[in-house]
Amino acid sequence: MPYIKIGQLANKVGVLPSTIHFYTQEGLLKESRRTKGGYRLYDEKKASQQIKRINDLKLKKRLTISEIKQLI
Repeated sequence: MPYIKIGQLANKVGVLPSTIHFYTQEGLLKESRRTKGGYRLYDEKKASQQIKRINDLKLKKRLTISEIKQLI
């Protein structure tokens, strides 16, 4: 299972790294582990799918972060 850093994940799904930080802080996205240097690592497939789901709910369904939290 490949793990990637925030910047790599952000590039892959087309969001800013700050968006990933925000989703993590809000409990919408979970880091898988950390490196010895403290970098957050995310499961590439799971995190990509979760971010796409959050963005779809936010943009297409026009749900708020609070509403999305309740669904997830």
